[in-house]
Amino acid sequence: MRTSIATVSLSGSLTEKLTAASLAGFDGVEIFENDLLASPLSPEEIRARCADLGLTVDLYQPMRDVEALPEEEFGRALRRARHKFELTRRLGADTVLVCSSVSPHAVDDDALAAEQLSRLAGLAREHGVRVAYEALAWGRHISTYDHAWRVVESAGHPALGTCLDSFHILSRGGEPEDLEGIAAIPGDKIFFLQLADAPLLAMDVLQWSRHYRCFPGQGGFDVAGLLRQVLSTGYDGPLSLEVFNDVFRQSEAGPTAVDAQRSLLLLQETVGLTAPPAPAPPTGVAFAELVTPDAAPVCAVLGALGFARTARHRGKPVDLWQRGDARVLVNTGAAERRDGTRLAAVGLESPDPAGAARRAEALLAPVLPRRRAPGDAALEAVAAPDGTELFFCATGRPGPPDWRADFEDLAHPSGEGSREGESWRVDHLSLTQPWHQFDEAALFHRSVLGLRPQESVDVADPYGLLRSRAVTTDDGGVRIVLTVGAAPTDDTAHAQHIALATDDVVAAARRFRAAGGTLLPIPANYHDDLAARFEFADGELETYRELGILYDRDAHGTFRHCYTHTVGRVFFELVQRDGGYRGYGAANAPVRLAAQHTVRGFTGG
Repeated sequence: MRTSIATVSLSGSLTEKLTAASLAGFDGVEIFENDLLASPLSPEEIRARCADLGLTVDLYQPMRDVEALPEEEFGRALRRARHKFELTRRLGADTVLVCSSVSPHAVDDDALAAEQLSRLAGLAREHGVRVAYEALAWGRHISTYDHAWRVVESAGHPALGTCLDSFHILSRGGEPEDLEGIAAIPGDKIFFLQLADAPLLAMDVLQWSRHYRCFPGQGGFDVAGLLRQVLSTGYDGPLSLEVFNDVFRQSEAGPTAVDAQRSLLLLQETVGLTAPPAPAPPTGVAFAELVTPDAAPVCAVLGALGFARTARHRGKPVDLWQRGDARVLVNTGAAERRDGTRLAAVGLESPDPAGAARRAEALLAPVLPRRRAPGDAALEAVAAPDGTELFFCATGRPGPPDWRADFEDLAHPSGEGSREGESWRVDHLSLTQPWHQFDEAALFHRSVLGLRPQESVDVADPYGLLRSRAVTTDDGGVRIVLTVGAAPTDDTAHAQHIALATDDVVAAARRFRAAGGTLLPIPANYHDDLAARFEFADGELETYRELGILYDRDAHGTFRHCYTHTVGRVFFELVQRDGGYRGYGAANAPVRLAAQHTVRGFTGG
């Protein structure tokens, strides 16, 4: 189906918004009145610019407070309407959005509302345009889609139809059967469909709408269920996004438009309108790649953790460190930031690397161009919204290119070596997101990689709140935690980390310390509180105090974990999951963050 986006959904000037929409692959736009009023371009010039960009102008909006008014007030509304209908034609559009009235002059009289909307539609028809009437969730007397449709049906004018808006419908709650009335509306009387998602919040619906909408798939609404009902009517107009969001209004229009288009691609796949290449969810982490201008500090930490430097890239300054199935690449390259070491790439084990790459391209994540030396493995990679490179790997499998073939084993590996049968592996990775791309990152990992987003969690930091959201495979073979600070200037979330799973975190922590490693010190108050919350075996809590081990428990099992100091932007976490524990120790995160601030304060790091 054709796709469209309201200009209010993007930041920048109207020209910037139109360009971003076109480059993202949209077919059309809704011109928001404020964007038109602030533009130096005439309506004719805007129409021509859209045509040059391959965009249609699908809607001009909004017109407010026109129905169920005293006659004098309605007369003034008609004068406004005449001007808007003329503008609509000059823009090259054929539909004007009219919102249900919030005017204090409006009366609760459906017959009057229908009669005045019919007169309004008659005026619109004289100008060659149509009126799409929409129920605002906070409308004074008409606030539901079915009520709005009854008024439109009663008016009975061919130039009057309804506009369905997923936010206004779904924000009112209710059960799935409440949407079944949509199917009774003739498809040719649904003049327009606006789509938006939103997080599930308990707040005033007007403020919720104006500040917290997001693209389909990024919130908690059943937008797909609503779309199925609309499609059952025979509706064949555009799928249009109308999203009011404070973050999107401050973000670059280009990436936001791509994120918006990706949300519609996933939505269309979900309801069966399209069939892009199927997801190929990863099965594990092949490697995590660190880029650093000075390899010595991070290599010292890896050595203390028991990793061995087992291989070196044939043509690049990249070393492979390994312990069990946990592999870390250390790439000695130029620093992009003063804080040095960073997690730059992740290799994901894929059941179908080529299929995963085709899926990524179809979902607007083009495969990254890579400079390869002759003989280098032809690996496919895409960029996540935060810039992390994601490689689709088939380690040790016949057929697909194997990244391991680019490395030459060292004759004398340094470190303890990769012990056969060791259970060490990457438990999860934590990736810090730019403040304006948190929702985009969750949608990207869901749509492109086939990972399942978990609930978003707010974590208290000494200097604010961090938001965190995990995306995982169903079996937990791949877990990625997406984290973002509470504001654009919030530096508390800049650290990334690699969590390493072991069967015995106490033994691993002791070996790390004995090898010269430094564990993050945890305040005694934390362990005093543990003693009050849980019962431990004799000596167990004292061991946790000594090593700085944190503890958590859920309905499925227990979690023990501890942390190294941070090198550049990266630190390591040692974790032990027992009994099917599913979380990440979120209850302990405020203590960990405070401890890291304390260490940075003492060391200046």
